[in-house]
Formats: sequence, C-alpha cells, structure tokens
Amino acid sequence: MNVEQFVRPDIVKMKPYTPIVPFAVLSRRLGRPSHEIIKLDANENPYGASPQVLAVLANLPYVHIYPDPEATPLREKLCAVTGVPTERLLTGAGADELIDLVFRAVLSPGDGVVDCPPSFGMYPFSTAVNAGRYISVQRRVDFSLDVAAIEQTVREQRPKLLVICSPNNPDGSVIDDDSLHRLLALPVLVLLDEAYADFAEVDGYQNHLAWVTEYENLVVLRTFSKLAGLAGLRVGYGAFPDWLLPHLWKIKQPYNINVAASAAAVAALEDVDWLREKTRLIVAERVRLGKMLAKVDYLRPYPSQANFILCRVDGRDAAQLKQDLARRGILVRYFNKPGLDNCIRISVGRPSDTDILLKALREV
Repeated sequence: MNVEQFVRPDIVKMKPYTPIVPFAVLSRRLGRPSHEIIKLDANENPYGASPQVLAVLANLPYVHIYPDPEATPLREKLCAVTGVPTERLLTGAGADELIDLVFRAVLSPGDGVVDCPPSFGMYPFSTAVNAGRYISVQRRVDFSLDVAAIEQTVREQRPKLLVICSPNNPDGSVIDDDSLHRLLALPVLVLLDEAYADFAEVDGYQNHLAWVTEYENLVVLRTFSKLAGLAGLRVGYGAFPDWLLPHLWKIKQPYNINVAASAAAVAALEDVDWLREKTRLIVAERVRLGKMLAKVDYLRPYPSQANFILCRVDGRDAAQLKQDLARRGILVRYFNKPGLDNCIRISVGRPSDTDILLKALREV
C-alpha cells in the first residue's frame, strides 16, 4: 500500500508525541522491581488516590452498563465544589482530550494557533493533528510571557486560538491577572490550561474557572491526574463559553468518561480534606526540594508553583545525568530543545524520595 495515497501528507510528515514510558516497561528495562523505582519524571501525585477512591473502585456496580455520556454526577459534584454552573462544565479523558476537542471544533485547515514555548508538547501536537498553523511566541529567558509580542502576533497573524499553560509545564511559572486580562482583550479564543493550578493556589494563585462566566473567549481546563492521583484513569474537566459547548458535545466520543474514572473522580471530590492535606505536603516538599537542589553545584533550579522543578544542568551533560540516575532507579525528565537546552525536570515526590534523589545527585 502507498502511504501517501491514503494518509494525509501533513500527518505523514509530522513528528509523534513522545509519552512517558509505562512503569512495567521501565521496570523490565532497568531490571528493578517497580517498588524500587523512584518515579519523578511525569509529575504524578506520589501519594496516589485517596482511600475513599480506592474503596469506591473496589466496589464498582454496573461495570457491564455503558456510562452516562454526560457524566452528570461528576459535573454536578464539580459544580458544587467549583461554583461553576453544571451547564458550563464538560469532562474528558484527561485534559488532553479536551484540548483536542477545542482544536477540532474551532480549527479549519490552516487556522492559526499561538503557543508560547517552552510549554506542553500537546499544543503543537494537537495543532498538527487538526491541520492548524502553529505560531510560536517564545517565552523570555525566565519563562515569563512576552505579552506585547503575543499582542503583535495576534494582530499580524490573525490566529483563532491562543494557548497558555499556567503554571507552565515544564518550569512552573504562572501568568499574572493583569497579563491574562490583556490577552483576553484580544480577538482570539484563549485556552488556559491549569493542570497544575491546585498547587499554585496554596501560594495564593487565583482560581480562574469562574472567569469563564465573565469572558466569552475563555476556556479553562483542569485535571484529576495531579491533584487527585488519578493519572491512570484519565479524567479532566473544563469550564467553557456557552456558545462553544453545544459543538463540543456534538463531536466528543459518547462514552468518553468510563464508569471507574467517573466514580473515582466523584469520590475524590468528596474527600476534600485528604486532597488538601496531600497538596500541602507536596508544596512543602517542593520548597524543601528547591532549596536542596540549589546546593547541588551543577544544577540551576527555577522557581516553580507546580509539583515539579526544572533545573538547568551546568558543566555536564543532562542526558548522561538522567541515565546515571536511571541506573540507580531514579527517573527524571530530560529536555534538550530551544529554551530548554541541557535541562532536567524533577517531579516532587515524598520526603524519602527527595532524600534518595539528593544522595544520588551528590554521588553521580
């Protein structure tokens, strides 16, 4: 078969997204049982799901019945917790599905998407999959947004979408409200990805979900992967403009949230005290980890309000450092692309994980 005869030419040429290798595969590669691996490469919650969630999953009824296509109990619970009207909420198989849904609904081939790298790799990926025109406005050296450059780009390029990640992955910086107000004044749909915002809110970051009722050109996305330790079940949600939602409902997969994921997310929201306690523990450990990393002579950690810390590696090869740590059963994320040359990103683990990591960093 001739690939070019059947597959879209732009899909043939595009580079695939590189996901994190699964735990079981890593265990085989490293020759270590999974309980001996310290996994600090994917920003997962080191405390996992709450006991209440695990109890619900152990006693799931009706797994032989198709799930509610509207995830009604989950959306109602989200309304009660966030204050956003149920009719403005939509759930997805992680925030990734919701990103793709927005892109599919909004973009015609060639429509522009403004992204501000270094940032989350799903934005250029979803732009390419949906035949959009990727427009890059590079962040400053300190990873702050160049708002004036974004404004000029929007005026000149006339894109449909502007994607902002706050706290930004991979550095953990946040957008300030004045900058967000400026960007929302532009003639674009602003997609604000707040996957890590629960950790920033401990430090006073404002919740922007309610802004969707004030701005007709704002989408705000959140996830249960980081906050609630449900990365393996894939549950995300978002607040959307009322003019956009009917079209998202039309094109989403009918049963995109399975019964286990929905039940687990509802149970997590009913265990708010547990979530808050673990979030505070992670933020406190992030502060400790940052101070300790700053004492490692070849690392330059950046300030972060997420559950990870980005470090530039000085005087040695970051790729080799990643491999040296992996041989000791410690996994971190390696970056080497524009704005992220010779960097590693370390997810915040438990205090015992930090202690083992720091010992290894001194020894390698």
